[in-house]
Amino acid sequence: MRLTCPMCKKQLDDVPADYQPRPFCSARCKRIDLGNWLTGAYRVTEPVRPDMPEFDELAQRLDSTDWN
Repeated sequence: MRLTCPMCKKQLDDVPADYQPRPFCSARCKRIDLGNWLTGAYRVTEPVRPDMPEFDELAQRLDSTDWN
């Protein structure tokens, strides 16, 4: 599986399905992304409502996520 890191855009080839920092290339990029959320660099500008077309897909993805 090919992975493109959303932080640094680095491409990794042959990434296993259980790759820990996924969708990031490394723990460093994962921490940078978390820091952006914690400092307010990223913001959700509009609340997610059940009448939004993406709501069902998002709810399904959250329900199927293994949070361990």
